[in-house]
Amino acid sequence: MRIVVIGAGAVGGWLAGVLTRGGAEVAVLARGQALRAIRNDKLIVLERERREEFTLVASGDPDDLPRPDAVIFAVKTNGFAESAAGAARLFEHRPLVATAMNGLPWWFLAGLEGPLKDARLESIDPGGRAGAVLAKVRPVGAVVHASSKAEAPGVIRVASVDRLILGEPGGQVSAETAELARIVAAGGVPCPVTADIRLEIWAKLWGNMNMNPVSALTRRTANGILGDARLAQLVRDMMTEFAGLGERIGIKLPMSVDERLVVTRRLGDFRTSMLNDVEAGRPLEVEGLLGVVVEMAEKLEFPVPASRAVFALARAINPGSVS
Repeated sequence: MRIVVIGAGAVGGWLAGVLTRGGAEVAVLARGQALRAIRNDKLIVLERERREEFTLVASGDPDDLPRPDAVIFAVKTNGFAESAAGAARLFEHRPLVATAMNGLPWWFLAGLEGPLKDARLESIDPGGRAGAVLAKVRPVGAVVHASSKAEAPGVIRVASVDRLILGEPGGQVSAETAELARIVAAGGVPCPVTADIRLEIWAKLWGNMNMNPVSALTRRTANGILGDARLAQLVRDMMTEFAGLGERIGIKLPMSVDERLVVTRRLGDFRTSMLNDVEAGRPLEVEGLLGVVVEMAEKLEFPVPASRAVFALARAINPGSVS
C-alpha cells in the first residue's frame, strides 16, 4: 500500500515510521525544517532504548509524490483546510483519507441522523475549502492514543503508545481499511477497527475540549488544574455541557463525567499540546478543539456557558486568531 502522510511533526513523523515498519511504501508531504531534516538526515524515531532511522520520499510539493492508495493527515486542526487545499492532486484518484488529528474530521456530521445532519462547521473547514477538495475521497476516522513529541526537526520521541483506532463513517470495513489496520499492527501498534468511529472521536474530544484550553490559559499541567477546586469544577462544567450536546446530536458517551475524570487523573501530571504551543508562541487549536463545540451549540441554541467563556478567553490569547 502506498501511503502519503501529510505533516512530519510529533504524530506524523511517528506514524510515518510505524507505517514503514509495517511494510507500506510511505512518502511524506512536509515543509520547513522538518522537510530538510528528513531529506538530509532521514526520519529518526526514538522509543525507549530503540533508535530507528527511516529513509523516506519527502517533498513540499504533492506533484513530487507517488499516487497514494491512502493519505493520512497528521496536522494541527488550524492547518487542516490549508493543507487539504494545497494537496489537492493527491485526492484525484479517490484514496482512503484518514485524519489522525485532534478535534472532529470534516465529514463528522455527514449522514449523522439528528438536528445537525450534513451541516458544515466553519471551525473545522472555513469556507468549505477542504470539503470541496475531499468530496470524492473515501474517509476513514483515526483516533490516536499515543504520546510523542518532536525533539528536533525530523527527530520524534515516543513517550507511550496505546493504540490507533480506525473506522469508516458508515460502520463498514472495506478491504483497504482492513489493510491499513494490518499495516499499523505490523508496525507494532495495536489497531482495532470499530463500527462506531464517531463515538471514539467524540469521546477523545471530550477530554481535549476542556483540559487543553484551560491549561493554555492557566499555564498549568493536569495536576495543577485538577488539584485546584475551582478549576476542577470548571472542567467538570465543560464536560457536562459537552456530554449534553452530544446527546442532543445523537451521540451518548459511554461513561459519566466522574468516571472520565478518573481516567484523566490516571494519566498523571501531563502537559497538554495546547500548553506546549502557548509557551512556544505557536498558534493554538482553539477553534478545532473548543470552537467547534460552541459552534454546534449555537446552531442548536443549546446552552454551554462555561465552554463559551473559556473559548472567548482562549481565543483572545491565541496568536492565530483574528478579530
